[in-house]
Amino acid sequence: MKRGRAKAGGRAGAAAVAALALGLSMAACSATGPASIMGQQTLRIGVKADQPGLGLRLPDGGFAGFDVDVARYVAAKLGVHPDHITFVPVTSATRETALENGSVDMVFATYSITPQRETKVTFGGPYYVAHQDTMVRAGDTAIHSVHDLKGKRLCAVTGSNSWKRVTQQLNIAAILAPAASYSSCVAMLTDGRTDAVSTDDLILAGFAARAGPAVRIVNAPFSYERYGIGIRKGDLSGCEAVNKAVSQMYLDGTAAALLQKWFGKTRLQLDTHVPQFEGCG
Repeated sequence: MKRGRAKAGGRAGAAAVAALALGLSMAACSATGPASIMGQQTLRIGVKADQPGLGLRLPDGGFAGFDVDVARYVAAKLGVHPDHITFVPVTSATRETALENGSVDMVFATYSITPQRETKVTFGGPYYVAHQDTMVRAGDTAIHSVHDLKGKRLCAVTGSNSWKRVTQQLNIAAILAPAASYSSCVAMLTDGRTDAVSTDDLILAGFAARAGPAVRIVNAPFSYERYGIGIRKGDLSGCEAVNKAVSQMYLDGTAAALLQKWFGKTRLQLDTHVPQFEGCG
């Protein structure tokens, strides 16, 4: 009897350990969210909150912009109703973390695809290819291209690659002026605390439209910025579904309509052709 009870106790203990392990595993899954965006009825999507024309939080708490509209389109193709989308503000510095810890399921936030970011995130798209340019005060006639930033104060947003492209890749000896966001950069530019803001032309166009005659874009692009849709690392089926949705967005004319809606009044030359995808492997 003692031996039988010992065996039963051993089995009970093993079952308890297994149950505990299963519980911890389930807790871990719930902490990081679903492994794939496929089959989900709700989505939490990371967008910028301070970029006019791309991702801007409105006074009523909603979000508006090109990235936001593209996110709604893609989510609809995934079977998620607009009312079941929760937009979550992210910054350039928090995009990877938000995906990794499950705060968001997808990111549409002027998220340029780079080899370094691809080690942490799976990218769908790109859904648009922008070009880096430079914005200065309207009365500044000394800056005509990125090469004129030598010795000038250049705004540097935490988590962004744009300023690194100027100072590290092009080896231009600009003086960095740190900032938390591009809205802060534009404020620093207009009040004289920095001399230039260099980043994607769509971002600059949105801010220039709001700032009016106080600023100007030099119209000297020097890079290709492939805006990707960030999803959790390894979600290949989700990536393939996202790419299919982006293709449809261009083929049915939605992409052209959205670009015209948000940037048609700017002087930017907008590309309405389907971008070349990165691939999901």
